[in-house]
Amino acid sequence: MGACAPLDTVGNEPDNGCSTAEDSGVVRTIRLIGAPTDINSSFLRGPAKAPPVIRAALYSDMGNRAAECGLEFGRDYLLEDAGDLPLSEAAGDDERITAAIHAACSAGAVPLVLGGDHAISYPVLQAIHAHHGAVEILHIDAHPDLYHALDGNPRSHASPFARIMEAGLARRLVQVGIRTLNAEQRAQVARFGVEVVPMRDFTPDAVPPFAAPLYVSIDLDGFDPACAPGVSHHEPGGLTTRQVLDVLARIAAPIVGADVVELNPLRDLNGMTAMLAAKLVKELAARMVRNGPVAAPDTRKRAMANCP
Repeated sequence: MGACAPLDTVGNEPDNGCSTAEDSGVVRTIRLIGAPTDINSSFLRGPAKAPPVIRAALYSDMGNRAAECGLEFGRDYLLEDAGDLPLSEAAGDDERITAAIHAACSAGAVPLVLGGDHAISYPVLQAIHAHHGAVEILHIDAHPDLYHALDGNPRSHASPFARIMEAGLARRLVQVGIRTLNAEQRAQVARFGVEVVPMRDFTPDAVPPFAAPLYVSIDLDGFDPACAPGVSHHEPGGLTTRQVLDVLARIAAPIVGADVVELNPLRDLNGMTAMLAAKLVKELAARMVRNGPVAAPDTRKRAMANCP
């Protein structure tokens, strides 16, 4: 799919009273990139079919283009759809994902990736790291995805954050909604210094603030199955849609990339989870625009010098 044509001049000040990055003349392009792969899924296949289903929900007449803060894609910022990557479920797919993220960052766009299973986060963050250095990560999930190699597969969708932390791609990992922390993954949490906000202790206030650059990774099974039935791993006792939106609304740090993963359309009910994924795309994109780009190093130094 090509770029979504703006409905109005990109960069116009929105009429909703929001203070946005556009107010200072900074216009952000958000690039949607589909990563249709589930070869590293451990239980059920299906997430490879998700990107076009999420797009169909995003552009459906069932809803509109506005995020809850009032920003609309195609009016207040450009949502550029790069389509799905030609992944073959074989060697070379990681390189294709990394190359697409490199291209987005090099063009000044912010990549927002549609999975696919959670294994895609590792090659995405390899490219993000090349452009922004080590990031902070907000990871919303039922599972910590820190196994060293689930079922002998180090690239399992249950292992991406082990690879990410081993490679030094993140300086901080905060996991929210976790409710499956077993002995092996507790050891990995301690090894990597992961900050876990378990579901049983969750409140929005329990999620700490973040610093730039920030990457956001949302596994849809972090939501309670009542909100997101279309996932491969149903884990009761999860987050509500409103709780996750409240967490996203509190983010003040510039976001340099994000992914929404693990929709399994084969298990969805009346498109509920696809519509949830589409809403997350709108909310993440609007948050990327409102929070603006990461300041250049000299700008950050001047800002810090001016802080009381």
